[in-house]
Amino acid sequence: MAGPRPLRVTVWNEHVHERRDESVRRLYPDGIHGAIVAGLQRELGDKASIRSATLEEPEHGLTESVLSETDVLTWWGHAAHDDVSEEVVNRVHARVLNGMGIVILHSGHHSKIFRRLMGTTCDLRWRSDPGGEREVIWTVKPAHPIAEGVPQPIVIPHQEMYGEFFDIPTPDELVFISSFAGG
Repeated sequence: MAGPRPLRVTVWNEHVHERRDESVRRLYPDGIHGAIVAGLQRELGDKASIRSATLEEPEHGLTESVLSETDVLTWWGHAAHDDVSEEVVNRVHARVLNGMGIVILHSGHHSKIFRRLMGTTCDLRWRSDPGGEREVIWTVKPAHPIAEGVPQPIVIPHQEMYGEFFDIPTPDELVFISSFAGG
């Protein structure tokens, strides 16, 4: 008897910074999506089938077919939120409402899809210390499936700060919280 079907993950990245900025290209020679895919493959192995998609692909790589074969979509965006077509946003939105998971990463808080899903401005406070601030991320709901296998705590030595007030609805569940060296 066959085991459970692997989790089908699509990693979406606008793939703009890696092509524009040499320092980012050096950090992510295969794109940020490539680094995320590699990390997920390393952690999940054969428990997941992982693909990537980027903004410059036809339909931003998020065709009906790709989305129908996606259980969880990760979304990384920062500089090209306005370049994402409304048609693709509508398609992703419909899939999320029909049960596809979505994990919005980094500056995706200003993406069209996140704003649509939250129904707010999604504005927040931000600060960037040139040396970076230490961030500590704590799991406050360790039994939640997304927290499985996550180290406790996660310490990021140099990070830019995202903080309150964050204009989103009150979450149904809180799984992680973080604090920054500078408050």
